[in-house]
Amino acid sequence: MKALKNSWILALLVLLCSCGETPLYNKSYSFANNSWEQDVKPVFKVNIPDTNSFYTIQIIIRTTTDYAYNNLWFFIHSKTPLGQVGREPIEIKIANPDGSWIGETSGTIVENTVYFRHRKFPQKGTYTFTFEQGITEQSAKNVMDISYSVTKDPNQK
Repeated sequence: MKALKNSWILALLVLLCSCGETPLYNKSYSFANNSWEQDVKPVFKVNIPDTNSFYTIQIIIRTTTDYAYNNLWFFIHSKTPLGQVGREPIEIKIANPDGSWIGETSGTIVENTVYFRHRKFPQKGTYTFTFEQGITEQSAKNVMDISYSVTKDPNQK
């Protein structure tokens, strides 16, 4: 009986350690007809409770294998709780020059991730992040969705 109890505790510890940090924020936005139109600007609102902690920000873009380009440009418009605004261009590489996919593939889906690690937020409160596609065409076709997540950085040093 004691061996069974110890193996159950060990299994629980392995499960808890393998899960990683629970996201403070994790939301996705799916694009209608797998097309990110220029006038569609997903908004993510994140409440930051602690200015002393470091955070990891993760942005995931999922495209289909019919996506025609090797990259995707977009802009992040940010607004702090005190109303300060910023705009940052981001490029996600989707495919290598030879046409092979860079991200994780599953069937006809390609998932690419950008990380911003060990970042601090200067103010407590709600930050607003608005995403705007930045390609030269009206539609970024074969873009399925975008996800935005914030987790506490486990390396708080």
